[in-house]
Amino acid sequence: MIGNLGLLLGLGALILMALRGVNILIAALLASLIVGFSNGLAADSILLNHFAFGPLGAFSFAGQFFVLFLTGAIFGKMMAASGATTSIARAVIDRLGAERTLLVTILVCALLTYGGVVVFVVIFTIYPLGIALMRQSNLPKRLFCGAAALGAGTFTMTALPGTPSIQNVIAASALGTDLFAGFVPGLAGAAVMAIGGWWYLENQWQRARARGEGYVSNPQDAAMEKMAPEVRDAPDWRLAVVPLIAVLGTIIVPRLLLATGLADAQTALIGGVLGFANGQPVLWPSFALLLGSAASVLLFSNLRRRFMEALGSGANDSIMPLLNTAAVIGFGGVVTQTAGFGAFAQGVMALDLPPLLSAAVSVSVVSGIVGSASGGLQIFLQTFAEAYLALGVAPEVLHRIAAIASGGLDSLPHSGAVIAMLTIMGLKHAEAYKDIFVVTVLVPLIATLAAIGTALLFYS
Repeated sequence: MIGNLGLLLGLGALILMALRGVNILIAALLASLIVGFSNGLAADSILLNHFAFGPLGAFSFAGQFFVLFLTGAIFGKMMAASGATTSIARAVIDRLGAERTLLVTILVCALLTYGGVVVFVVIFTIYPLGIALMRQSNLPKRLFCGAAALGAGTFTMTALPGTPSIQNVIAASALGTDLFAGFVPGLAGAAVMAIGGWWYLENQWQRARARGEGYVSNPQDAAMEKMAPEVRDAPDWRLAVVPLIAVLGTIIVPRLLLATGLADAQTALIGGVLGFANGQPVLWPSFALLLGSAASVLLFSNLRRRFMEALGSGANDSIMPLLNTAAVIGFGGVVTQTAGFGAFAQGVMALDLPPLLSAAVSVSVVSGIVGSASGGLQIFLQTFAEAYLALGVAPEVLHRIAAIASGGLDSLPHSGAVIAMLTIMGLKHAEAYKDIFVVTVLVPLIATLAAIGTALLFYS
């Protein structure tokens, strides 16, 4: 009884501290101690085993995915420092116009994140440019925030096959699949998220215009507008997209060669590379991101002048996202040692639901508890994957459904990503969270059901 109360108290403390802006490293550690002590775990067992180095330990995760976070952050910094991300964003803006501000924001964010640029680099790119768009189109800022969240944090993060996102890589690493696993359900889920979210935001903009609601500046806008990068020496957008193509091409080409039968692991010269690409879900996308960074240096002369600065800054930028995600997973490592979590696991498996729906429910709940899609997905796969595979669920289907489902309840109000985005844009939950909730929680939940239905149709 005390253990269960401690588990609830620990979860509540983590959520409350996240909402109050407490650093997630401190919040996760304190919540882990509350859960651990109330369940009779010794201090050394909590701090040195379950939280740190157990199967779901923070540093076990950090060690496994360090290279991916590092190369992703460096690539993002190279693209930002060269002005390539700004050049791409401006090209989309020029072609679609301010009257399509929502679509512009969604497309720019989706293009950059699917190409391997990390989410926060994308937000810092689109926000300063978006201020002028919002002002020109009289778009309420809450809807711009929702569009950025939709483009950067939903379908390119969990659903689109081949994405180098951490969620896709975690699933592939845990299940022995590749980044294209569950191709058709992934496309179905991505379509529902992209189209459904865009429709909602456009509908809300029409309603806002009807009642006279428009853009209202805040102090954050003035500060961020000054940070809009100069693009006088930025590359042409046609050149700027080449590193993105390099990243995606490196990931996609081996898969295409294998799928079409043009080559296999035994093919002379390239067979070894194809085997490595197919068998290394962490290292291969990391290599792709590294190639993208190298292409940036080769193509953008303005970047070569400050290459070492961008390299060091990108490396520094990788540390906090990695540690924040790892801390949440370490908290999960402590939670999974409790009797309460064991009862939850048994209850989930006992639900009278189809296995895929049961899996989606469980990963959604875990992601919601920890406020992190990657954290919830890692905990789910370490805890539940074998049970669902034993029920006959195909690994590639479990990969995609679990990844998509992880990206729903992860965006509840205590989510670190939600709090960070609102902070960057100078907004409060009361002003903007309703729209974020619809496009990052409600629509992805519907997309999960669509993906499950598609999986049952194509893989049963």
